[in-house]
Amino acid sequence: MTNAFQPPRSQALYQDAPTRSVDVGGTAFVYRELGPRIGVPVILLNHLAAQLDNFDPRIVDGLAATRRVIAFDNRGIGASGGKTPTTVSEMARDAVAFIRALGFEEVDLFGFSLGGFVAQEIVLTEPKLVRKLILAGTGPAGGEGIDKVTPLTIVDMIKGALTLRDPKYYLFFTRTANGRRAAKAFLQRLTERQADRDKPVSLSAFGAQHKAIKAYGLQAPQDLSAIRIPALVANGDHDRMVPSGNTHDLARRIPGAQLVIYPDAGHGGVFQNHADFVPKALSFLEA
Repeated sequence: MTNAFQPPRSQALYQDAPTRSVDVGGTAFVYRELGPRIGVPVILLNHLAAQLDNFDPRIVDGLAATRRVIAFDNRGIGASGGKTPTTVSEMARDAVAFIRALGFEEVDLFGFSLGGFVAQEIVLTEPKLVRKLILAGTGPAGGEGIDKVTPLTIVDMIKGALTLRDPKYYLFFTRTANGRRAAKAFLQRLTERQADRDKPVSLSAFGAQHKAIKAYGLQAPQDLSAIRIPALVANGDHDRMVPSGNTHDLARRIPGAQLVIYPDAGHGGVFQNHADFVPKALSFLEA
């Protein structure tokens, strides 16, 4: 799918959304929101080394056409204060604290990659807080290959440096013609915001996230049958970072989960296929 989502002319775009801040237990967390200020909000939980400017604007704008969408930097990430936790459970507690600081009693969660780990933890520990769950490019605790994310990321970071490319060009997409085109288009979209861009993720925060991912990949599996809310699980069929078998595993273990697998796509399958994924996600959220 290559057709871009076209938001209504009157709709504000993510590239123009102001960056706001909220106090979370004495620490400033930054966030951006857009879309109708009614209904259950969709909270976005992002990937390794990602801050506000790394959310795909086609996904955010697409969801915000009908839903209130909030993207934020968790503790120690981007312009948010504090020190980045080294466990997924701590990240989940911080995310819950952020959600409650905004005054929400019920939310929908969209977790991508590391954000999907955090989203699962939130649902398992705070089940009454979450109405619906979207998990993309992610897997369960103890999932196959998750503990190998660090060496894979480092190798592709080196490759990116040698070829003058963003590592996500290699990490998120296949090396087919379709994958290469999708990678270039995605990375271009991430540059659309010109003003008030977020701070880069620090090396210490990056290291802390890697520790959390490795520990999550090595920990005992969780009882995902305890997740009793509607779930949509999506990925590409050739995810190198969180091997695609984990996505199938999630869909099997979460009762009633819907599964979407995109062919000739990698970790960033939902970005590559945003024109197909956004309507599916909206239909799921609004059902």
